[in-house]
Amino acid sequence: MDIPVIEIGTLPPDPVAPDALQGIKRQQTNPSRWQGENWQAFITKLATYAIEIRQDLASCGIFVTDAGGVAYGMPHGVLIARNVEQIATLFKTAQTYRIPITVRGGGLTTEGESVAYGGILLDMTGMSQVLYIDTEKCIVRTQAGIFWHSLAEVLRRRGMDYLSAPLNLTASVGGTLGVGGIDVNSARFGCSADQAISLQVVTPTGEIVECSDTENIELFKRVILGYGQFGVITEATLKIRPFTPLRMHYFYYGSLRNTIEDLILLDKNAVCDYSGILTMMDKAITLLVAFDSEEKEQKFQQQWKNRLRGYGELGFTLRSAVYYAFHFWKLKEAWFLFNRKRCLFPELQRSEYMQDKQMFDRTVVFSRAVWNFWGGRQMIIPDLATNVDKFVTVVEKANKVCQKYFPYYALYCVGIKLHPEHQEHYELSCIPPDATELAYGCEFEPMLNHEIYSRDYIQSFKNEIYDIGVENQCSYYRFGGMMKGYIRRVFGDELVDKHLAMKRQADPNMILNRNVIF
Repeated sequence: MDIPVIEIGTLPPDPVAPDALQGIKRQQTNPSRWQGENWQAFITKLATYAIEIRQDLASCGIFVTDAGGVAYGMPHGVLIARNVEQIATLFKTAQTYRIPITVRGGGLTTEGESVAYGGILLDMTGMSQVLYIDTEKCIVRTQAGIFWHSLAEVLRRRGMDYLSAPLNLTASVGGTLGVGGIDVNSARFGCSADQAISLQVVTPTGEIVECSDTENIELFKRVILGYGQFGVITEATLKIRPFTPLRMHYFYYGSLRNTIEDLILLDKNAVCDYSGILTMMDKAITLLVAFDSEEKEQKFQQQWKNRLRGYGELGFTLRSAVYYAFHFWKLKEAWFLFNRKRCLFPELQRSEYMQDKQMFDRTVVFSRAVWNFWGGRQMIIPDLATNVDKFVTVVEKANKVCQKYFPYYALYCVGIKLHPEHQEHYELSCIPPDATELAYGCEFEPMLNHEIYSRDYIQSFKNEIYDIGVENQCSYYRFGGMMKGYIRRVFGDELVDKHLAMKRQADPNMILNRNVIF
């Protein structure tokens, strides 16, 4: 049968060409799966070093997705980290055979950053020991695979505590230092990464290096807030402090703008020890204000409390009752808010963690509350980070996007104290480049309530949030994985190319956490 020859110019338009489907945005997708070149030779070589790679479906299937539950991939094999020498050997061999390695701690990424699309999945939780605590110098040395709640428990037995950790304490220490780590005490201490004094790092070429602000300085700058591109953190020396219980105060608002302005007022004047905003939509907005000392709390009561525009619980309840009485068609929303409060507040004030209205074990409270009330099969948490001046505007714009896509959602807002001496650490990170002294971050989390949403729908929601970041020159806490297409739009070619050149020099075969940023 003769096949007719058709001139290219006479073909109909390509339906998937770049100029097709005008006005419809391309969705972010998983990277293509690595196809396994040199895999068997690599495994055979590792066996000569007595390094066992688990290749069975059960071992690999555990790591098929991350906390986001949107990205899926399957490693060819899994290695549970046991010591630094093992990891160094793994990387030297992987460079030789060009085998990609994806590093995973708590797996709390939401864009697939800790999902392996083939190659090796390196599980760091096998290195979870606290090595020593110095209560006089207020430092701790720990292996980096440990979860924050486990570290906090060990510290508390010695009367000590961490300075700044992520709100979800089931994150690993090493993973957190690579992305930031933000909590209700970040406005006072900075992000978790700012607390690192020194690190033991395995480079992508397999060298074991101790680095700090005075030793191997350039590596330290790149690994801290480096999104896992320049090395694997195996041990960390962190600043700590004496343990103190906290006393929490809650102020309730019906206006996002008023709440954020009050939060900034408290942070700029260092009024409290802990601060943050947690909302249910823009109807029930809670300003959290907490203290380590009675002296500071009394000063707040005398000088600052009356300057806040929030209500007490009774006043807010009465105000809400009046609102829903005149908006009776929204009674379903009112019922949702009531049930949310009825279930959540007892979890934050459980008697086994509270003594004399003081919270003695916030690590368990926060971890339980995060997973019980915000966790699920999918965790959709796009975020924006801005300087102080833009924060109100950006949150209000993103709040409208949340209203557009989901009936119920939560916002979580905190301040981040910036350390001028860490300016180079902040390059290409969640810290916005135009922020000074303080930055602010806000997470936008739909309450899915076991509803099923398509991946395209979820991605469209996230894209609209991220687009606000581009328009307002913000940064993002989670900008890797499936949303890495935004990186150049946010930071510009010059800065991204600078870091890409450093990555290629440090990782000649681009094996470490590839497709996360580069």
